[in-house]
Amino acid sequence: MTATTKKKIFDVSLLRRVFSFVSPYKKKFYWSIVLAIALAIITPIRPLLIQLTVTRYIAGKLIDMIIWITVIQVVLLLIETGLRFLFSYITSWLGQTVVKDLRVAVYKKILGLNLSQFDKTPIGTLTTRTINDIEAINDIFSDGLIPIIADLLSIVSILFVMFYVDWRLTLICLAPFPVLIIATWFFKESVNKSFIRVRNAVASLNAFVQEHITGMQIVQTFAAEDREFEKFKKINKEHRNANINAIFAYSVFFPLVEIVLAVSTALLVWWVAKETLNLSANESRDLTGKITSFYLYLNLLFRPLRVIADKFNVLQMGMIASERVFKVLDNMDTTPVSSGNGQEVQPGIIHGGIGFDKVWFAYSDENYVLKNVSFSVNPGETIAIVGHTGSGKTTIISLLNRLYRIQKGTIKIDNINIDNYNTDSLRKNIGVVLQDVFLFSGTVMDNITLRNPDIPREKVIEAAKLIEMHDFIMELPGGYDYNVMERGATLSLGQRQLISFIRALLYNPSVLVLDEATSSVDTESEMLIQHAIDTLIQGRTSIVIAHRLSTIRKANKIIVLDKGEIKEMGTHEELLRHNGFYARLHEMQFAKHAVKV
Repeated sequence: MTATTKKKIFDVSLLRRVFSFVSPYKKKFYWSIVLAIALAIITPIRPLLIQLTVTRYIAGKLIDMIIWITVIQVVLLLIETGLRFLFSYITSWLGQTVVKDLRVAVYKKILGLNLSQFDKTPIGTLTTRTINDIEAINDIFSDGLIPIIADLLSIVSILFVMFYVDWRLTLICLAPFPVLIIATWFFKESVNKSFIRVRNAVASLNAFVQEHITGMQIVQTFAAEDREFEKFKKINKEHRNANINAIFAYSVFFPLVEIVLAVSTALLVWWVAKETLNLSANESRDLTGKITSFYLYLNLLFRPLRVIADKFNVLQMGMIASERVFKVLDNMDTTPVSSGNGQEVQPGIIHGGIGFDKVWFAYSDENYVLKNVSFSVNPGETIAIVGHTGSGKTTIISLLNRLYRIQKGTIKIDNINIDNYNTDSLRKNIGVVLQDVFLFSGTVMDNITLRNPDIPREKVIEAAKLIEMHDFIMELPGGYDYNVMERGATLSLGQRQLISFIRALLYNPSVLVLDEATSSVDTESEMLIQHAIDTLIQGRTSIVIAHRLSTIRKANKIIVLDKGEIKEMGTHEELLRHNGFYARLHEMQFAKHAVKV
């Protein structure tokens, strides 16, 4: 662990930030501190009462007082048990409540991140931040800072009483403590390093498993199971080794604590035996009471000492986890609701005029995917964008939705810079049907409405009938209540496309974007999809991206992209007459079709 890491672990400002989430529940926090103080005061009382019982009441054969002192001790024990229950419950309640609030804050942040962050960060890593790391922050409250404070208060309280009763005997009993302090330090450092390795291994495991389960079809298709399994075993082995190192440290430390306690007890017995030889009967009774109480003090003292180093490691790991979580919360690469210049536009309806003016865009550094792209679309027009794979067609859609920020130029809708639009208002007016339709685990109805309770079932059925897809859905087992499973695994690509068309129509967008909507589907599905397209584009500004040039002949304008640059622009007939880039694409595709026939 580096010095920088150590500094961050003990960063007071970081700890203060964690506890800022306690602010709404400060009464509970104050009660936990009060209970910690109360427990520290009560803990040494029972050994004192036992000492009093031995030296006075048993020696004096005062049966009534013995009964009363026993009753008092039982009452004290019940009170202490009740206080410990309340303390444990409140600290755990605080931890779980803070975890709930933090997880909501982190997930809300993730929802607002620019897509570039998901391009750079493995999904499994963000999953670890949202679940595992935040759960570690819970330990700061239930097993970390507050319990450490309670244990330290108990230790101080017990030591104070021990020195008060007999300072010389206390020093003798504490003689082995330097060994324990040194052992605790090494234990803390060893376990802390192991825990950091465990956390990193967990993040790697989550990222690997998430990615490979999602892409299992590719793994199996290319018979890569053995190779990927070996990679998994390597990551899993690192996770095991990190845990074993921590287990080894525990296996050494806890027996060592028991040995130190045994040595302290032996010193106590030795001192008492030595002193007894020179004492009178009354003094021997006092010494008997004292040894009894000191034996109890030592056990009460070692009980928190056994776990305080472990709790300190829990606190450290919670702080490391909180630093990672706050990095997500502090990520400023988010999609702003608006430009923030006071000119926010929240239109009820967008008419659909689109203008790209000298737009340059790169996903990373200056490797531009779009270069000086300029075009315009009038409201209600249909334009098509064609070009080879990687030419930048889909990127244009992402920029129109403000999923990414452009480096140069401007994009306008209805002559207003899209940066000035409220993001929600902008996206509600732009419907997108992607080539790779993503469906969530749930029913067909859930995926069409995206669980929007304001959309009635009748409206969904009406939209499905409008593009002649109601019968197709009713053929599914359960109809609209059919569970499509994760990512729509139980539906074909064409069926997923059809559901996405209903979703787009349902939200009645002013601008419709169709990204390769008819690629890789069978002839029957293509006919249904083409009918859906004809229905959807009526009265809307439409941007159609297609490989099949036969589907875009009716477009008002066709834009030909190559390597991020516009090569040609015009109608189907104009571009064929021009005998340029589009004409060659058309000829190549026609030739392929002729060969297939």
